[in-house]
Amino acid sequence: MGAAKKIWNEMEVAAEARENGSTEFLSSPLIVDTSLSLPLMTPRVIALCKDLFKQWSKLDDSRFSVDTVSGGITNLLLKVTVKEESGNDVSVTVRLYGPNTDIVINRQRELQAIKYLSAAGFGAKLLAVFGNGMVQSFINARTLTPADMRNPKLAAEIAKQLRRFHQVEIPGSKEPQLWNDVSKFFEKASSLKFDEIEKQSMYETISFKEVQKEIVELKELAGHLNAPVVFSHNDLLSGNIMVNDEQGKTDTDSISYSFVWQDKFLIYLLPCLLEYLIVIYL
Repeated sequence: MGAAKKIWNEMEVAAEARENGSTEFLSSPLIVDTSLSLPLMTPRVIALCKDLFKQWSKLDDSRFSVDTVSGGITNLLLKVTVKEESGNDVSVTVRLYGPNTDIVINRQRELQAIKYLSAAGFGAKLLAVFGNGMVQSFINARTLTPADMRNPKLAAEIAKQLRRFHQVEIPGSKEPQLWNDVSKFFEKASSLKFDEIEKQSMYETISFKEVQKEIVELKELAGHLNAPVVFSHNDLLSGNIMVNDEQGKTDTDSISYSFVWQDKFLIYLLPCLLEYLIVIYL
């Protein structure tokens, strides 16, 4: 099924989820090589779907269509549409994890979170997990663009949805995870090497000693804030927000929850505000 390295152990994840009371999704050990072109990847994705969903196992491959979905950054998102024996078209989203994304994303934690977020009305329903990804229900909506973020009506709706998002109760540790993620990013970022001379020269102009000093100062400042710990998205790019133009409904990251952690609300809010300022004024 391709030579891609497995990013997580889907059987362990599925077993853990069942222990936590989630039994409504399927699992497969198959993997799909994300380095392949879409034409070469398509038969592998079809085989995966047939392995997961037994009602599709005997359907001819011609009944399946696979298309790329825009919006994902850490994942490759595919829309798989199947013409069933009844003649109905059914679509699902196949989400393939990017290489090495497990360094900063706890997949077990993410899987647990999706269950509760789905129950609260956020995002797509989890249908299945496999060797390097998951399958979710398909949401008929489009991802936002940076230009959309300037729309006052959409901005207000996003704020309302985020308020609801921050109120979702997710079982587990309530310790803020932001600094753990920053530490991981800093460790990787401060030890990069580039083959291109121009990139390496530009990289060497960065003072990671100064960056580390600022991180320490910000962490100390955060300790003085009387801010509640809330469930945070931490990757609120325009491509992680979807809107149904016909219904006018905005869904915060319907496809992908890349970084979902408990974090201090005010510290989490700062990068979100900064991103809004950038897209509005640039």
